[in-house]
Amino acid sequence: MPEERDPLEGVPKSGRARLEQNKAGLFTSDLTVNEYLLIEDAGFEPLGLVLGSSIYHIGYQRRRRTRSHELDVLSKALYHARELAMQRMEEEADDLGADGIVGVRLEVRGFDAGGHTAEFLAVGTAVRHRDGRSHRTPDGRPFTSDLSGQDFWTLLRTGSRPVGMVMGSCVYAVAVRNPAAVVRNVWQNVELPTYTQALYDARELAMGRMQAEAASLEAHGVVGVALDEHGHGWGGRIIEFFAVGTAIVREPGSQPLPSPTPVLDLND
Repeated sequence: MPEERDPLEGVPKSGRARLEQNKAGLFTSDLTVNEYLLIEDAGFEPLGLVLGSSIYHIGYQRRRRTRSHELDVLSKALYHARELAMQRMEEEADDLGADGIVGVRLEVRGFDAGGHTAEFLAVGTAVRHRDGRSHRTPDGRPFTSDLSGQDFWTLLRTGSRPVGMVMGSCVYAVAVRNPAAVVRNVWQNVELPTYTQALYDARELAMGRMQAEAASLEAHGVVGVALDEHGHGWGGRIIEFFAVGTAIVREPGSQPLPSPTPVLDLND
């Protein structure tokens, strides 16, 4: 018989004690008062603040200076580090019996100082629907969402719901410009096609990976997408492009919200 895995394997003892307090009835949350009231109005109750952390060392990868290219070792490392943090946060939510996690924040700390070592942190509020009906993902995990409490409430009113945060990462090295071209263009306003194409390609890779995650969840769309650039203290011409958003599905028979009443412009 295979050995049964501890569902909280990555959670330290101090974290388990905090979860036991939450299960006893004391909830914690990073929601604002307005967000808390809207979550309650949507039929959910907060169970506790949940988090996941991963201290990760990013290995070195040789780059080519004469052409732009992805540093796939770094891309995979940054994705995996965030994934570990997200999984541990989900494990805490699962232990609380949550349907999902709202207001998720993904943070990276420490690269600027250490260069190759950083902490990846995921934090959110675990929630459960009061009607007892499961709102989990098709594979039984708590849903995750980085939407604010206000946006989460509005989304549910439209007949849609979140199924998970989706993300894509791409670390890209941009080729060094030819010195002769630098001198030739020093007094001109001119596009730099090498840079344009490199950054375009890197963003497309990050966005494509995020969309592939959404497709694997059978989502109908992704809302609240953010596409961020991070240098992480690696020096110039090496940039991470990170795409993240909330994948959603529309419930069968859902109706759109009524159109708002037009506001009269008294200046007309």
